[in-house]
Amino acid sequence: MAALICGVTFSANAQEFGMEYAQDGYNHNSIRPLHESHIMYKKTLWFRMSLKEKQNLPFFAVDNEITKVIIDAVKLGIIRPYKNDSLRTRMSQEEFLENLKIPSEEVTLTEEEIAMGFTQDDLGGFGGGGDDWGSGGDWGGDGGGSAEAETAANEFYPKQLHLLEIKEDLLFDNKHSRMKHDIQAITIIIPAEMNPSTGLEKKLAAFSYKELVQNLFRDNSQAIWYNERNNRHHRNLEEAFDLRLFNARVVKYDNAKDNMIVDIYEDQRAALIAAQQYEHQLVEYESNLWEN
Repeated sequence: MAALICGVTFSANAQEFGMEYAQDGYNHNSIRPLHESHIMYKKTLWFRMSLKEKQNLPFFAVDNEITKVIIDAVKLGIIRPYKNDSLRTRMSQEEFLENLKIPSEEVTLTEEEIAMGFTQDDLGGFGGGGDDWGSGGDWGGDGGGSAEAETAANEFYPKQLHLLEIKEDLLFDNKHSRMKHDIQAITIIIPAEMNPSTGLEKKLAAFSYKELVQNLFRDNSQAIWYNERNNRHHRNLEEAFDLRLFNARVVKYDNAKDNMIVDIYEDQRAALIAAQQYEHQLVEYESNLWEN
């Protein structure tokens, strides 16, 4: 009985923290898992997908943005995010909503200015206030509004979040003699231009691709790849990813130092060329497997 309870507890914890079940030889983060004995070759790749690119615009149609679909699902409790694409540690909804907030641009005092005796009042009108020119005065209604409106105004719009990072396992299935693309996770990136204080990109949250497909994309009329040529036949997002209808470039492949490609090479141009060459090498490797 004790062993049974221990096993159930481990299983629950494994599901909670996104752990793979090594005991049965399958990767349980895969939408179509392969047994490890059938995998002859494996390489983990990270792709950067810009939703502003022409080929990717169908993923970013107005009111059907993939980022909007995912963010709304988190708010409704349909999808639970992860802290990173290892899919081991869940992120709370509170932390997700905090990450979604637009960074404050309010002017504040430095430690040196505070030591010199300055106070927040010395900043003048920069701190807002309740006078006629600030919030809450006689010029702009009640200065409050509903809590829902305040929350929406304080968050990034889905249209502003136009970068995705896709983690994928490239596998050669020796049982069916073919290379397979096994997407593991999708991470929403807050672009650098949305963080003027730091000028750096920031990861909003990571999501299990398997959970996105099973709990959100399937049978969801909002989760579509927008077909401009024929509105009668929009594709579901699961189908769009399966058909590789997106364009993305390799930014990282698994390596001992866990470096991004741009960290390995001297500049952006060299990194871009290296990424393209690496993709070509993978295609050539698959071709050579068929020849031998």
